[in-house]
This record gives sequence, structure tokens and C-alpha cells, in this order.
Amino acid sequence: MSILPAEVTIYEVGPRDGLQNESRLIDTSIKIEFITKLLAAGLPAVEATSFVHPQRVPQLADADEVAAAVLSYAAREATTQRVPVLVPNERGLDRAIAVGAHEIAVFVSATESFAQANLGTSLTGQMSMVTPVILRALAEGLRVRAYVSMCWGDPWEGAVAHSAVQDVASQLLSAGAHEISLGDTIGVATASEVQTMLRSLRSAGCQPHNTAVHFHDTYGQATANVLAALEEEITIIDSSAGGLGGCPFAMSATGNLATEDILWCLHQQGVRTGVNLEAVVAATTWLSQETGLQPQSRAYVALSHRFQGISPGGAA
Repeated sequence: MSILPAEVTIYEVGPRDGLQNESRLIDTSIKIEFITKLLAAGLPAVEATSFVHPQRVPQLADADEVAAAVLSYAAREATTQRVPVLVPNERGLDRAIAVGAHEIAVFVSATESFAQANLGTSLTGQMSMVTPVILRALAEGLRVRAYVSMCWGDPWEGAVAHSAVQDVASQLLSAGAHEISLGDTIGVATASEVQTMLRSLRSAGCQPHNTAVHFHDTYGQATANVLAALEEEITIIDSSAGGLGGCPFAMSATGNLATEDILWCLHQQGVRTGVNLEAVVAATTWLSQETGLQPQSRAYVALSHRFQGISPGGAA
């Protein structure tokens, strides 16, 4: 294995991507406390919610209240941690600005089929939707992250051409997005495919400083895929506490890479994250106790009995 980077940024998606697919509605107060626990654990970025239409994702109907409370907490704590919110359109951006968000995320697809299934439009149409959002957010002084889904495989179209991902990523960066997150939405990528794709995307402007990877663990490959990405100098890793989540609009999209699993892997190899693994385990334990959700993280299962009730501190 090549030399790993000295430090990695963990971008936590659990409160949004991890919870959006749960059929039983979770109390707003639980979501808020879960996010504050994750921030207290030292995670440098915690994506709080999405301003999607409530009929589309009922679980996130309380987005305004959740975002306002968490942003208020971050302001009180004078933290430099990022608290992004996902916005699907300009109406979502209006809501994000109203609650004082400093960073937004937009979402597009690398494939025609998923653009239709998730966004109800074409590849061309999705850019017409998100480009005005990006430009207006930048004018408001907001940081913009852009998710590209189906980068390695699509349940309707199969393998995805590098050129398709390059085209979408290039358009997003040209519009002004600060960061691109490349999603293996159905979890079919393997390590060699990850590296080949990342190398091919350099010509589109996807460099280590502006590129994140977002793996799902459908076939148990997420951690191996992260290590492959680290060998390509990528240092921004998306993950979800407890391994919760999946995309409600994609067949076979099971849980995200678990935050506990990737923290264990990185810390054991001396890679710094600034995150307290024990405090993340404690936050996930608390959420499970409050909601009955069953975490999918193997490191969580191994460690939870040791770290219940631990307070944040001692980040690696």
C-alpha cells in the first residue's frame, strides 16, 4: 500500500443521508441532539438536513427547525465546524438562507436514468436546475458542495462511463462549486475502479483539495474503496454514523460507509482525523436507544459496550 495521507477530513452525512430513508418519523428534538453530539465529537463537517419538499421526503419535513437549532448551537459554541444543508432547488436555497446557513450542497446524477428517477429531469435539465442555485449561493457568500450520484454504477444503466462523470463534474466546477462529492450510490465500485475513475477525473478539474468520495457498503467494499481513494491523494471522506442510510430513490442503495468503521481503520494506521471515535460511538448508541434504529457499523458493534456514556474528548 502506498503511503497514506497524514490527515483526513470526515464529512458526516448521517443526520441527513442516514435518516432520510427511515419510514418511522424521528422527533425533531432527537435529530437536533444527535447532530450536536456529533459536532461535540469533533467531526469537522456534519450535514444537518435537506430542504426537500416534505411530500418528497417526509422524514425531513422539519428541516427549517433542525437547521436553525443546530446553526444556533454552532454559533454559541463559536465553532469552525461546517454545518451544510442540502438544497434541491431555489426554493430550498431560500429556506437555507432564511435560517442562516453558511454552506449548501446540491445534488445531480451522472446518469440519465437516475436524473429522471430522482430529479424528474434530464442530464441537461438538472444542470439548468442547479446552476442558478450555485450562482446565487455564491453571490450570498455561501460555500457550495455538489454531489454527483451513480459515478460507478447505475441500477438501470449498469456501468457508468468515465466521460459521463467527467462532463457533470466539469460543469459543476465551472459553475463555481467548491467541492465535488463522487457517489457510489449503489455500492458496486471496487478499489481498482475507484482509482481508475479518480485518475480520469483530474482532467475535469477534480483534484485532491476539491474532491470527496461517498461510498455505500452494499457489497462490503466501502472501506477498501476509501483506502484506494487515499492512495490517489483524496482526503475528504463522506460517512454516516452507524452506517445508517441509503438512497430512497435508487434500487439496491443500502447503507453508507460507517463513520465508526472508517475512523477505526484510519486511527489504527496513524491517520489523523480530529474526531473522537468513542464519542461517535456514544452518539450512535444514544440514537439507537432513542429510536430503535440498528446501526450497521461493525466497529460500533465491537466498541459500543465499552463506550456507552463517554463524553467527547481525546480526538485522534
